[in-house]
Amino acid sequence: MSDRELMAKIVSLAKRRGFIFQSSEVYGGLNSCYDYGPLGVELKNRVKELWMNAMVREHENIKPLDSSILMHPKIWEASGHVANFSDPLIDCKTCKARFRADQLESSVCGQKPSKKPGECDGELTPPRNFNLMFKTFMGPLEDASAQVYLRPETAQGIYVNFLNVMNASRQKIPFGIAQIGKAFRNEINPGNFVFRMREFEQMEMQYFVKEGTDMEAFEFWKEKRIQWHYSIGLKKNKLQFHQHGPKELAHYAKAAFDIQYEFPFGWQEIEGVHHRSDFDLKQHEKFSGKKLAVFDQEAKTSYVPFIIETSVGADRATLTLLVDAYDEEVVQGDAEEGGPRVVLRFAPHVAPVKIGILPLMKKEPLVERSRKIFETLRKHWNVEYDESASIGKRYRRLDEVGAPFAVTVDFETDGVTIRERDSMKQSRVADSQLLAWFQERLET
Repeated sequence: MSDRELMAKIVSLAKRRGFIFQSSEVYGGLNSCYDYGPLGVELKNRVKELWMNAMVREHENIKPLDSSILMHPKIWEASGHVANFSDPLIDCKTCKARFRADQLESSVCGQKPSKKPGECDGELTPPRNFNLMFKTFMGPLEDASAQVYLRPETAQGIYVNFLNVMNASRQKIPFGIAQIGKAFRNEINPGNFVFRMREFEQMEMQYFVKEGTDMEAFEFWKEKRIQWHYSIGLKKNKLQFHQHGPKELAHYAKAAFDIQYEFPFGWQEIEGVHHRSDFDLKQHEKFSGKKLAVFDQEAKTSYVPFIIETSVGADRATLTLLVDAYDEEVVQGDAEEGGPRVVLRFAPHVAPVKIGILPLMKKEPLVERSRKIFETLRKHWNVEYDESASIGKRYRRLDEVGAPFAVTVDFETDGVTIRERDSMKQSRVADSQLLAWFQERLET
C-alpha cells in the first residue's frame, strides 16, 4: 500500500466512523476546515484530558488558564506578529493557484497534479509577504481604529497574564501556566487532512524560570514531553527529536527541538520544545509600559524570567493517534466479512470507545440482559450497544473504531464472552465480575 493510499484510507475511515468530517460538506466544503464527529470529539477530548493531567494534575507549580481569543492589537505588535508573521506568497497567473515560495518543491500545480508550480507553462509572480493573521473589527465601525485579530497562537495570552496567575495562585519561580485553546492562521498551503488547518487547537505550557536554571529546565521538559507521547501509545520508532539549527532558530531563542512523527507524508513536527529566553516578557514590558519582573527575596533584586515553552497541536496529536493506530490484517473468514480486518489499535486508556455490548441475537432475554450490562458499564466509560447485523460484522465495526473489548451476551447463564480487539482471544467472565474485570484493564 502506498503512503497516499494509506492516508486516503485513514481519511475515509475517519468520515465513515464519525471521527472527522469535511466542514460545510453539503455546500461543497470549506478548504482545510474540519468538523469533529461523535468519536472524534471523544478522542480529541481524551487527548486534551491526558495533556492537562500531565501538565497540571502532576505538577503543583503549573496552573491552568483560558485566555480570550480576541486581545488588544498592541499585543501582536509587541510579539512581532504584525510585522513578521508572514510567508512568502507566489501566484500562478495561469491556474490562479497560490503557493508558498519556500515550498515550491513540495507543491503541486493546480492544473497539472503531476507537475510542480511553473512546470505547467504558467507564469509565476514575484514573491511577496502575506501576513497569516485573520483580521476582524470590534464594534460598529470597520476602520483601522477598530481592527483586531483572531489570535494566531495561544502563548501571548499566557505572557500578558503571567503576573495575574502568579499572584492569584501564590506561585514562586519556577512555575508554569498551561492552556488549551483555539488559534487561527490564514495558511497559504494548508493540507494533509487536519495536520495543517486554518482553525486549530493548541495545548501550550509556558514555564517561567530564573536565568541560570533555564537549560536544566529545558532538558527536563524535553524529556517529559517525549515520554508523554510514548505514554499515549505512539510507537517509539515513529518518533524522533529534530534540533533547530542556527538558520532555523528564532532570533530570540537559545535552543529549540521539535518532536517529529513519521507520517505517510514524511517526518513532521507534532510538538515544539523551545527556550524563548526573556524576549516575550520584555517585549510586553516595552509596549505596555508595565513591569513584568519578579522580585528575588534572597538576592534582593528584580528580574524578568526566562521561558521554556512546550506546544503541541491537539488536532495534530489526534491525527497522529489515528495514523499510528491504523492497521490491516488478513484473518480467517475475511471473504465472508468483506476483506482484511481494519483495526485502530489505540491504547485502551486512549480509545474513544472502550467496550461494545453485543447480544448474540436480537431476542429476549438476551436484549434485556445486554441492556442491563450496558447501563452498568456506561456509567464508567464510553460504551456502545449494537444489536444489528451478524456478530462478525459487529466485531468489525468495533475494530474500526478502536474499541479494545467486545462483550457478547449469549444464552449461557454462567457469564458473557469478552473478545479482545488485538489478539481476538475470547474469555468467559461472570456478569457480576464484569465491572471489576474492566476496571483492572482500563484504569490501571
